[in-house]
Amino acid sequence: MLAKKAAIAVVGAGSWGTALAMVLADNAHEVRLWSHNEAQVNEINEHHTNKKYLPGIVLPELIVGYASLSDSLVGVETVILAVPTKAIREVLGKIRAVLADPITIAHVSKGIEPDTLLRITEMIKEETPNKLLKDVVVLSGPSHAEEVSLRYPTTVTVASENMEAAEKIQDLFINHNFRVYTNSDVVGVEIGGALKNIIALAAGITDGLGYGDNAKAALMTRGLAEIARLGTKMGANPLTFSGLTGIGDLIVTCTSVHSRNWRAGNMLGKGKTLDEVLDSMGMVVEGVRTTKAAFQLAKKYNVKMPITFALYDVLFNDKNAKDAVDVLMARGKTHEMEDLVNVLDERNMED
Repeated sequence: MLAKKAAIAVVGAGSWGTALAMVLADNAHEVRLWSHNEAQVNEINEHHTNKKYLPGIVLPELIVGYASLSDSLVGVETVILAVPTKAIREVLGKIRAVLADPITIAHVSKGIEPDTLLRITEMIKEETPNKLLKDVVVLSGPSHAEEVSLRYPTTVTVASENMEAAEKIQDLFINHNFRVYTNSDVVGVEIGGALKNIIALAAGITDGLGYGDNAKAALMTRGLAEIARLGTKMGANPLTFSGLTGIGDLIVTCTSVHSRNWRAGNMLGKGKTLDEVLDSMGMVVEGVRTTKAAFQLAKKYNVKMPITFALYDVLFNDKNAKDAVDVLMARGKTHEMEDLVNVLDERNMED
């Protein structure tokens, strides 16, 4: 057995937080897994399970559940923030209130805050005083919690403005089953991870409508063009969208039954209302909030995002899903390479 290493706090005991806690425990780290749900904490400590989020999985004994956030942070230098985007500010406020020493925060969520239009790293910096924050890192990529918990081969990317911080998080997580790359393009990694959920919702709708693989392939391809257009306008490197956090994450989220966003879209395509879908899911569907934020960003940066706009109408304007797809198919003629040329031209002008 490996010697126990540093204590790491994982804040958020959902499926993804728990799966990442398992990776850290496999690497012999003492993992403090925090949840606001005391019954869930007791289950983790007494039975080494988290049945609601990862049924059938036995958790390593190095994972200890904490109901007290302050206790979970004592002596910890690295915090893995694994809560939904809508809970980020609330949880950071709680962390800030009990934190004694500066920490590195690595967030693993995928979303953008509507109205403020801030990425998660920007929210973290806004909510955490400089004296309490060493560095911010984002971990993202094509990774379903269910498969990570089964120790299936998975590859992700960690990104930070400080590459030493990114490499530190890389070292914490990398092992035989969980390969970790580094990237300095924080904007691209976060935009790719967030916006692919929009395209996954749309892909689920086309599957729910029974439109087949041709339609989904076209949707994914044109969706990636939308992501790259907006991301580049926001300062991302367009090459990032050809990597794990771009096309890689897009593929896995649009094609797998593990994907909450695909499942939600699939139900919408079969005629359920958004409220019915969200009630039945029982877990956060990040793509819904992100669609609103991306709609606002597209207007702010004057970027063409027809798939995002069509989905926005379905989610928030009660437009029929089939009608929205028909509108996309009836759009005027254009040249496929035009988008790529525009993206590269904008990048070259910035350089």
